[in-house]
Amino acid sequence: MSIAAQYTVTNETVDGVSVVLLTDQQHQTEVRIAPSIGNNSYSMKIKGQEIFWSNQQSLSALREKPALIGNPFLAPWANRIQGLSYWANGKEYKLNPELGNLRRDANQNPIHGLLMFSDQWKVVETSTENGARVKSRLEFFRYPEWMAQFPFAHTIEMTYVLKNGSLEVITELENLSTEKMPVAIGYHPYYMLPGDRDSWSVHIPAQKHVTLSAELVPTGEQKDVTIPSPFSLKGAEQDDVYTSLVRDNQGSAEFWVTNGKQKLSFLFGPKYPVGVVYAPSGRDFICFEPMAGVTNVFNLNHAGKYSELQSVEPGGKWRESWWIRPSGF
Repeated sequence: MSIAAQYTVTNETVDGVSVVLLTDQQHQTEVRIAPSIGNNSYSMKIKGQEIFWSNQQSLSALREKPALIGNPFLAPWANRIQGLSYWANGKEYKLNPELGNLRRDANQNPIHGLLMFSDQWKVVETSTENGARVKSRLEFFRYPEWMAQFPFAHTIEMTYVLKNGSLEVITELENLSTEKMPVAIGYHPYYMLPGDRDSWSVHIPAQKHVTLSAELVPTGEQKDVTIPSPFSLKGAEQDDVYTSLVRDNQGSAEFWVTNGKQKLSFLFGPKYPVGVVYAPSGRDFICFEPMAGVTNVFNLNHAGKYSELQSVEPGGKWRESWWIRPSGF
């Protein structure tokens, strides 16, 4: 099969929502992306088997009542900020809840940034030359209500590449500000496998476990990972933050889940030094979340409790990938 015949990129309308479909015919894999709903790659099917979890009946229902399903993008911060302010470059920035664009957790801490369900993504490029790929762009700096909460002018480009049965997600940030921009982005993908979760086994490639407060905010303490690898999800749950990830010769850290037959591997590039694992009891999904920093990283860095805050110099770019690699389907 020629490369051109193997890969296709097509536009669809699903439930009244514009969708980009990436297809790898040789591996019988399809990925669907909804640019107008946070540029979410909400569906990935291998031989007809869905691996992205959703509790929504339709895309139109998701658009009307946004919820965390599929593969939400978390920016300009992932997870929680403790309180209504954060520090960057030695300055304290106040968040304004009156603007109505902050999502709050049960403790009223801002969570998961501003862009999860944004309809401002624009598709700028598609190609089948080296895999099925689509690149979308969001110009954060154009929107006063976002800049009021995170006053660092920047653009974001997200590229999905379906190649050889695997999906690569590339994220590139360009800092248009006159000051360096802190980076705390992440993704919150929801995965599922055939069979009951009690049959799933999980591998977490980490050496350190981050201690969290009752509000699920890091205290600054880290302890050695003590759970076995792999471990069974039967009778277990996770809502945990891991660091000091173990990496291969290419710099990738591989998380995985298997039901004994099918397996989903998730590789985080070097600029994702943190992995959050979320697998609540009684739910038929698991999340392996690539993160550029720990929860509340802006404030922890300022307090001297976390030294690995990443940043982009004025005029500079930050770029990193993570991958989904299915097997056994």
